[in-house]
Amino acid sequence: MPTMNGGGLSSSGLHKDTQGNGSRLAVVLVVLSLVMFTMSARESNGGFFTGVRSVYSTITTPVRYVGVVVTAPFQGLGNIFSNLTANQKSLSELKSENAKLKASNVKLKEAEKTSERLEKLLALQSTYKLKSTAARVISGATSSWSDDVTIDKGSTSGLAVGMPVTDSNGAIGQIISCGGTSATVRLLTDENSRVSAMIQSSRAQGILEGSSDGTLKLTLISTDTSVKVGDNVVTSGLGGVFPKGLPIGTVMSVNKSAGALYYDIDVKPLSTTENFEEVLVITSLTEDQQATSEDITSADSQDSSSSSKSSSKSSDSSDSSSSSS
Repeated sequence: MPTMNGGGLSSSGLHKDTQGNGSRLAVVLVVLSLVMFTMSARESNGGFFTGVRSVYSTITTPVRYVGVVVTAPFQGLGNIFSNLTANQKSLSELKSENAKLKASNVKLKEAEKTSERLEKLLALQSTYKLKSTAARVISGATSSWSDDVTIDKGSTSGLAVGMPVTDSNGAIGQIISCGGTSATVRLLTDENSRVSAMIQSSRAQGILEGSSDGTLKLTLISTDTSVKVGDNVVTSGLGGVFPKGLPIGTVMSVNKSAGALYYDIDVKPLSTTENFEEVLVITSLTEDQQATSEDITSADSQDSSSSSKSSSKSSDSSDSSSSSS
């Protein structure tokens, strides 16, 4: 509690008086300012109150300057915070816009790729005058033991078992089962696949076979014929399944074993399973697309020649055995 010190007030009492005096002084100054402002406004060409107001303004200028200097940094910080908030909002908007543009760009590129594939498919259809139905691949192999794909067309679209299938590069397989709205296509690389084929340059005819490792083998090509790496392999038209001359692949390697009647030929397919998206199912063949009688005769003579060679070699081997005995 407050105490007397030599007949005066304590320090706490003095502090309260000082605060009270300060408040009263502030009120007096405000009142004086209002009075001077009012009186000077009434004076037309200067006067006592105008002069006093001028002196008062001069005296208080340093105080106002200090106030401006003190508050300026806080105003700057406020502006910076406001700008940062605006920049963050702009950045978020830009990121969102960028994501939309990227998505749009991906869609446009995908549409462009699809358009290119369809143009190639139409070009193949036109070049080989194929009677066909377009379909889309909807799934890959259903088991690890087979190499096949499923397409989104079936018997309701006029498809049937046995019909050959191509992509934009050439032959890829044959329908082995057909439902109402889908069909399974056995690919050429499946180990159960057999297709009549020939070397395009020499017209040597053989059988293209799939294998368990997914490679293509061209068999029954006589070692008397000329075959080299890079030669084109096409369908021969024999058997009446695939149209004659449809591209299949290129010769990747040619090997000749000692005493063998036929080459060991590996063929690189023009397309891979990963590239199959849109395909053509060939629904019928024209007369021009089937093997001619000359093709059949040539194939028969090739087989006869190979058989004759085999018999001759067997006879030579038998004679050799008799002589040695």
